[in-house]
Amino acid sequence: MTEHYQYQSRQIEKNPAKEFRFGEGRISCYLSFTLSVLSLLAVLAYLYPAYLTTAALREVYDAEQLQQVLKYAMYFSLFFAVLTFVLNKGKYKAYGLGAITLTLIGFALGGYSIPIGNVEPKELSLGIDWLILAFLGSVAIFMTMEKLFPKYRDQVITRPEWGIDMFYFCFNHLAISAILIFANYHASHFDRAVSPSVQSAVQAMPVWLQVILIVLAADFVLYWEHRAYHEVKTLWPIHAVHHSVEHLDWLAGSRGHFVQVFSERAMVMIPLYLLGADESALNIYVTFAALQAILIHCNVDIPFGPLKYIFVTPQFHHWHHSSEKPAIDTNYSAHTVLFDRLFGTYHLPGNYWPAEYGTTVRLPRHILGQTWYPIYRWKQRLGKKVS
Repeated sequence: MTEHYQYQSRQIEKNPAKEFRFGEGRISCYLSFTLSVLSLLAVLAYLYPAYLTTAALREVYDAEQLQQVLKYAMYFSLFFAVLTFVLNKGKYKAYGLGAITLTLIGFALGGYSIPIGNVEPKELSLGIDWLILAFLGSVAIFMTMEKLFPKYRDQVITRPEWGIDMFYFCFNHLAISAILIFANYHASHFDRAVSPSVQSAVQAMPVWLQVILIVLAADFVLYWEHRAYHEVKTLWPIHAVHHSVEHLDWLAGSRGHFVQVFSERAMVMIPLYLLGADESALNIYVTFAALQAILIHCNVDIPFGPLKYIFVTPQFHHWHHSSEKPAIDTNYSAHTVLFDRLFGTYHLPGNYWPAEYGTTVRLPRHILGQTWYPIYRWKQRLGKKVS
């Protein structure tokens, strides 16, 4: 069936009005405003660390060293705001003024000189530190990759609906504590399935072998959960929110209904909990999974060579997001292509990439509409059954 399908090239129209060019004030405008928002958030996190930072992440970074980073971020925010005023006489000045205002509020609250002390742990908190570090890391790594190795060169950074996906990005990171609490609570229900002998055998393995085992076990669970979201009609409206993205980039993977976000973390926690692998192996897996989840949505064309027949890559996952007939309900795997190969859902047609992304039925283009969409679809189905 697929061998007769006529694959087409994706067409991206140039949008000069949204391109970033030196000397127009647009770049400095975005830099100043972004740095001012992140700086103010960081100041608040230093003021109220028990409520606005995550305990697990606080153990990883040096809060005093990050205050030095905050110092430069605040001053650079002011510098780029002034530069915006110099370069541009139009609408960007409002953003420059907003950046100056937010940065000065940050200074008034204590800036980069807030004393650092012991933090009383709170079970539930907002992950502002996780949000800031994840955003800066993603921009530095993945946005840079998209500019150096773009698949679609004319796709701009502020492509359609990027603001919606930025909201999802912020929500997913701010809610990290609640997500982990839910995931751990869910995994705890499998206490009876824990086997001390299995966990001892896993812990006796070299770390690299534990990582491989974790990847395969997590991938197996995620494959079937993902497939269920596609093939069980009741679940699809939830997952359809993630598939409503029509322009893939590093930010697109963040879009997802909160029900899916919580359920995915809970389901993948089960194999990790049952295996009982060493903390070092778990940390390696978590890092690998987090980076891969962003990479596979990126607008990048990197030659992975034979690795693309082992691991999930951008080309492979882009086909999963395609609305073209041969690609619908394929490529469910999160980490490796193994289970798609085994269960007949593998689709990677040579060097072709999708021409169309998104859902066959267009979803609402706003947050509230997408959040309500599953309930709307369920009510529709129920109404048809009753009638």
